[in-house]
Amino acid sequence: MKMVGVDVGGTFTDAVYYDDQSGELAWAKAPSTPRAPAGGVLAAMDRNGVDLATTDRFVHGVTIGTNAILERRGAPVWVITTKGFRDTLEIARTNRTVLYDIKTLKPASLVPRQRIIEVDERVLADGTVLRALDPDAIRQIASRLRAEPPAALAVCFLHSYLNGSHEEAAVTILRAALPKWFICHSAEILPEMREYERFNTAVLNSYIGPLTARYLSELSRLMRSRGYRGAVHLMASSGGIETAERAARFPVHTVLSGPAGGVAAAIHLGGLVGVRNLITYDMGGTSTDVCLIEDLNVPLTSEQFVDGLPVRTPQIEINSVGAGGGSIAWVDTGHILRVGPRSAGAVPGPACYGKGGVEPTVTDANLAIGRLASSLKLAGTVALDESLAEQAVQRIVAVFDSLDVPRAAEGIIRIAVARMVSAIKEISVSKGYDPRDFALVAFGGAGPMHAVFIAEELEIAHVLVPLRPGNFCAFGALISDVRHDHLRTHRAALIDRELEGLEDAFVQIEAAARSAMTEEGLPAGDVSLQRSAGMRYVGQSWDLIVRLPAHSSDSVALAALFHAAHERRYGYRAADPIEIVSLRVTAIGRVAKPKLSEWSITGALAAAQQGSRQVWFAGNRCNVPVYARDRLPRDARIAGPAIIEEMGAVTIVPPDWRVAVGSVGELHLKRGAQ
Repeated sequence: MKMVGVDVGGTFTDAVYYDDQSGELAWAKAPSTPRAPAGGVLAAMDRNGVDLATTDRFVHGVTIGTNAILERRGAPVWVITTKGFRDTLEIARTNRTVLYDIKTLKPASLVPRQRIIEVDERVLADGTVLRALDPDAIRQIASRLRAEPPAALAVCFLHSYLNGSHEEAAVTILRAALPKWFICHSAEILPEMREYERFNTAVLNSYIGPLTARYLSELSRLMRSRGYRGAVHLMASSGGIETAERAARFPVHTVLSGPAGGVAAAIHLGGLVGVRNLITYDMGGTSTDVCLIEDLNVPLTSEQFVDGLPVRTPQIEINSVGAGGGSIAWVDTGHILRVGPRSAGAVPGPACYGKGGVEPTVTDANLAIGRLASSLKLAGTVALDESLAEQAVQRIVAVFDSLDVPRAAEGIIRIAVARMVSAIKEISVSKGYDPRDFALVAFGGAGPMHAVFIAEELEIAHVLVPLRPGNFCAFGALISDVRHDHLRTHRAALIDRELEGLEDAFVQIEAAARSAMTEEGLPAGDVSLQRSAGMRYVGQSWDLIVRLPAHSSDSVALAALFHAAHERRYGYRAADPIEIVSLRVTAIGRVAKPKLSEWSITGALAAAQQGSRQVWFAGNRCNVPVYARDRLPRDARIAGPAIIEEMGAVTIVPPDWRVAVGSVGELHLKRGAQ
């Protein structure tokens, strides 16, 4: 089987090609093309020499939806809702996320009030119908909307998570009357209580739906024109993959698509090399994504936010910060040097790209102090101009009289590192984890260049750099299985020893999960199911997702699982009664995966050295040997300072650190003697 994985980043698009017959594993990068992302995807595959006519599987990590939300350039959205609930999206939640700033504003709703239409229908909290839906009222709304340019529409009725018949009937009428519109309803997106979160998740799905559908249609058309006949799969935020058809229907599932691939790949690598506790550190051109992995388990959550807006679909628990290689350094009104979140992106890119950028970025700073070389071509084509980098950093020097270019550049890097350290502390220290108990897995184009400095701040003793870290997320797309998450609201108190109806409810959800996998052509023998439940102490507002064993309805056993999960997450357990609020079934469809070959390079370490150069470390200039990673022999040991270069990434080994080459070509960086 021949397969291709692609990840679109803010600056570069990465591709990985694998042929299981020959064992060939090829990697390539191409500059991203934000105005027409499919162009960057095809360019990256072309650089890998991919023949789509003989390719069997294509998996794609995307940022289309995420960027549309962040940049507020999604489709105009209309909402049809229950009479009396027109202001649900505007009211949102009344909690104050910033306690001491009285001027803090809630994120603006994506739907102006004038585009929200009320319907006189009502389902009660137990699922019974108080007022039936009038089909003529929906037809009148459709007639009104036909006068508007085709856009997106979300149907969001009260308590539809228990009884979705009104939403389904409305959507049937609307899709027939408005064939050019993107239409969805809240119960199919998130059949869960709490109307604000459910409504907003449905709105986000509609907001990015038309843009995602157009992109996938164009990408599929271009790939078909090149002879591709297989299915197009996309990475989902949950760490699995799903078909392009499903992603076009539920684009909100792909909001964290790209970073999810890196987490999946890190778990795969951790299993290969025997490191089970990991903190992933993915630094690209525009942002850094971090995730804490305990015992190689995927950390899932349904409580994520994108630009302040809740997204309640299952997602890997990833924390993102606007600090990447293209992050711009600037001086605020308080005369303080800052880095990011604004980025130079792919166009014009850092000043050293020579494409018109003049503001200093983290990449320019690294080039100015020798950690990057002007002879190194990013993605194989982007040449770096050291003089342009120094001119950009000089803009900071002009503000601070006490600095010269090297010290200003080091200051830019240290501030970027501090921001990334804070992001890691949020997922570790803030949740009761000691980062010293974890290895830092560094990837992304800029990750290995800064990993050791982050490890020093957090006192992490082990840094792990995978082979081809700049393409690691694309590789993660290829080793990910098909995944569907099915959810049903189900209220049950853990009072009786045996929970009546629990097993029957799970069986029904599992039947639907198996059916969905069968429709996608997956053999029953390749599908596994995992149960979990949303549980909480009675009186709590929010629930905790607890993994459950198969066929268990013993309330004592379930309570013990919840107590343990609650104590692990929040540091305590209570004697309060417990209730179940939702049931979840995750269906995993196993697919063929690439295999990392044993690292077979042998010979003398000297053969891998390709010269040396002057590099600044902690205010001092050092003469540093430079190695080609592709020529490093297995089990080689290198004492820092050293620089290891490869296609798409540079690994920095400062003084007092050592690096060893592992069994599948990975690098193990540790402080002091090994």
